[in-house]
This record gives sequence, C-alpha cells and structure tokens, in this order.
Amino acid sequence: MANTKSAKKANRAATRRNAINTARTSRIRTSVRKVEEAIASGDQAAALAALKAAQPELMRGAQKGVLHKNAASRKVSRLTSRVKALKA
Repeated sequence: MANTKSAKKANRAATRRNAINTARTSRIRTSVRKVEEAIASGDQAAALAALKAAQPELMRGAQKGVLHKNAASRKVSRLTSRVKALKA
C-alpha cells in the first residue's frame, strides 16, 4: 500500500493508464480479429475494408506504447500479405 502522497498519486496515474492501455489493446485485438474472420470467410472486399480499419489501430497502439512498432508493422505486413493472397 502506498504511504506517501506522491506514491498515492503515482498509483492513481498507473490505474488510469492501465485502463486506457487495456482499452487500446482490446480495440487492436478486435480489429485484427475482424480481419482474420474476413480472411477465413474468403471475402476479399470485406478483408480489405477490415484491414484498412485495423492498420491505423495497430499503428496508433505502437505510437502510444501499447505495442512495439516492429510488432505492429509485422502484424500489418502479415495481414496485408494474407489479404492479397485471397485474390490468387
């Protein structure tokens, strides 16, 4: 348990950040899942639309520190290649 005033404030700030980061992570995972489901259904138009929505979410998560930038780029790259493969 925090004893000092500054420790109590830091605890409150950490709680706020945790809630924000949890929400961001959830939005990222949901958007990626929508792309995965569209790919699984074989609908290339839906997959492309879902990818266009998921890419900014992933990059915003990387910018805000929820996700490493290389991890976000890797996920976008792999999803993009899977969506492109639906054409063939």
